[in-house]
Amino acid sequence: MNNIEKQLAEEKMRMESITAPEELETRLRTALNAVPPKRTKRISPVWKIAAVVVLVIAICGNNYNAFAYYGKQLFGFDELMEDNLKQLNDKGMGQIIEKKTTLIDGTEFVIDGIMTDATQLIMYYTLSNPHGFDQNDDPIRLYRISGFWTNSFAASGTSIMNEKHTEIKGTMTFDSVSPFAKKLTLHYSQPVSSNGQMSDDMISFPYNPNQALQTQLRQSINKTLKVDKGSLTFQSITATPTQTVIKGTMQVDNYDRVSNVLDGIELRANGIVIPIKGYGSGSSLGGKKFDLRYDALPEKVQTLELVMKQFVGYQSLDKKLSLETISAEPFKMDGKDLWIKDVSITAENVEITIATEDDVMLDGVSIETQGENTPLQTTVRQDLIKQADGTILKERTLLFDTKNKPEYLLIKGMHYMKTYNKVIKIPVK
Repeated sequence: MNNIEKQLAEEKMRMESITAPEELETRLRTALNAVPPKRTKRISPVWKIAAVVVLVIAICGNNYNAFAYYGKQLFGFDELMEDNLKQLNDKGMGQIIEKKTTLIDGTEFVIDGIMTDATQLIMYYTLSNPHGFDQNDDPIRLYRISGFWTNSFAASGTSIMNEKHTEIKGTMTFDSVSPFAKKLTLHYSQPVSSNGQMSDDMISFPYNPNQALQTQLRQSINKTLKVDKGSLTFQSITATPTQTVIKGTMQVDNYDRVSNVLDGIELRANGIVIPIKGYGSGSSLGGKKFDLRYDALPEKVQTLELVMKQFVGYQSLDKKLSLETISAEPFKMDGKDLWIKDVSITAENVEITIATEDDVMLDGVSIETQGENTPLQTTVRQDLIKQADGTILKERTLLFDTKNKPEYLLIKGMHYMKTYNKVIKIPVK
């Protein structure tokens, strides 16, 4: 029992961040029948993996029994399903729930069905209200599922609203649940006043773990790749019919200096790139843990490999850029460009507006005036600007605590998305 408690305690240290691909950050809704549906993304604490699932894997090894057929399909959710989920639904894979309750404002909330495997639980639900919904408000927030050895947090969701604004069809993904649970409880909150006050509530429903989807592949990787400021260790892969999850740890000093750094890691099956669905990271006792989530693998896999095409890197520069004149031509910085847009002296400080490619973050920035060096105080007004050729530049203003006219801009180095092209071959058993 002590060993079990230790494993639980270690896994509870995990805290995920919410980084998903940029397309998942848009919050939109629109009519279901009249126009192409727009999707509303609701994100709870993202990619927090429940400790109990890891414990179950350690104890049971093969934690889900087999494919199951429930004989019915979920209707009205096609617009919210990815291709592989549509195929699974067409085959009747999952569980029909049809558990109903009424919210405070009279809205009927129905859990239509779920689809589960060793990596996640996908919930399909319907909200109905004859008085209509406000497009700018969320009538319900789903945030956790509990049960026997289960404490699964919401990861992400989508929803669409019909033309009359009287019905919402939605999905929400959660961390995987225990294969020993026979009843699950959904925890949700709903507004009780116009000032944003929320009330917590719950609804329980039966769960049959024998109807979970079978794991296609689960094995260790245990390979480490070095980068400029540290290393990443890819620990394991778990592939199910709904998605493929890579887990690992990293010790990278400048991980948070560039956005979306995990986006540059590809999973290839039979030489074909598997689309990435999302990723997350969180602090742990051993450094930082991360998850990479991809679409499901093909049914027959002959070759499997991870390719780190890009990841955050660091380049020493020791540049001394003259501020005497402002030119439309950029300064060259070891393959990256920097434009100085404006230099001004206000009543409080010196302001220098610059632009770089969007993945560049400068390090060790200061200005020099008559031999006197003033370090960067802060950065303000950061904007992403799309150029005519489609490239994105990041424009921001650097503030320096001095009123003396600067002669030079000094830059020690830069963090950026560096091309690595490192490959890990994963044996297919």
